[in-house]
Amino acid sequence: MLLKGEKSADFSLFGSDLKEYKLNEYLGKKVVLVFYPGAFTSVCQKELCTFRDSLANFDSMNAVILGISMDSPFSNKAFKEQNSLSFQLLSDVGGEVSKKYGGVHENFSGVKGLTVSKRAVFIVNKDGKIAYTWVSEDPRVEPDYAEISNQLKKI
Repeated sequence: MLLKGEKSADFSLFGSDLKEYKLNEYLGKKVVLVFYPGAFTSVCQKELCTFRDSLANFDSMNAVILGISMDSPFSNKAFKEQNSLSFQLLSDVGGEVSKKYGGVHENFSGVKGLTVSKRAVFIVNKDGKIAYTWVSEDPRVEPDYAEISNQLKKI
């Protein structure tokens, strides 16, 4: 897992629009990486809609939100459309990026072979370093949204 102060791990993932997105393309901006276990689950829906509803606040701090899950781009597209999410959802098929950042849950919900991203939030500063980390071992626990906003204000 990456820790505060470390250089972020660059990645290239496909978005819900089937375009490739690279983290290093966002250098010069603050990036909020929101890892979530799965599209169309109640806690993930609530979490991503909370980020959606706070988008003006993030925009005012020159911050970009990127949602990341191990779902396919097609599932993410439907999830994005259903919830009117205006930020990009990226597909970490295979979980390599999730493993580098916050980790994964294996055999999720007792389903053998089902692997999902842990619910996690990482803030990458304008220089590409990790400025904030939060990882939950319990997928039902949402991040502290006010703390994320406070951390963005500090950098």
